[in-house]
Amino acid sequence: MTETLVLLHGFGGTRRAWDGVIARLPPERYRALALDLPGHGERSADPWPISFEDCVRAVLEAAPERFALCGYSLGGRVALHVALAAPERVERLVLVASDPGIEDPAERAARLAADERVAQRLEGEPFEDWIESWRTQPLFAADPPEVGELARADQRRNEPLALAAAMRGLSVGAMAPLWERLGELEMPARFVAGDRDEKFRAIGERFARECPVGELLVVAGGHGLPLENPDAVAASLR
Repeated sequence: MTETLVLLHGFGGTRRAWDGVIARLPPERYRALALDLPGHGERSADPWPISFEDCVRAVLEAAPERFALCGYSLGGRVALHVALAAPERVERLVLVASDPGIEDPAERAARLAADERVAQRLEGEPFEDWIESWRTQPLFAADPPEVGELARADQRRNEPLALAAAMRGLSVGAMAPLWERLGELEMPARFVAGDRDEKFRAIGERFARECPVGELLVVAGGHGLPLENPDAVAASLR
């Protein structure tokens, strides 16, 4: 019997970001269901504003009654919302380089303001310029060149105005932190972080401490693990 794996991409990506991971999953054991989140890819025409509630609804409408759930970065935040909203439907949860939220109100407000500036740049400058700026931020600076090219190709599948709406609604600064709710999770939960991704490795360590059913898996790579190390991400799902 096959297990359905619902896969959620990060901000600025699309469902195609999972192509390398899906190619490494045995089809006789897993049915991979990679989704475009609202404001991304084939869902660029979704109504604005975009909220986490919209994303949860979209995932639950597309998924079967029971499924395993994996989300990367923004997709991980959405996945965590889904697992808390419908725990009876999620068999297991994998978060890849994701953040359960910013607890300090001042830091959260600063992040929201920073992401608003990102949204305004998406609305006001050539999309290619924005892509280059996004890809050269410190989070991705050490990525191998081929990973950067894969990421740029995936970002071009999006519409900049829709991404701006997604940035405003789905910013970690716009999200109530979920750290205190990790104890509600009852399904097996795994956090996957790259060994070069210092910030998210530390988040994963805290996740493993505070989530009763959680564990941390550190693999080779930086922040963009589904593109850089699809072998390890596929193995973490298996």
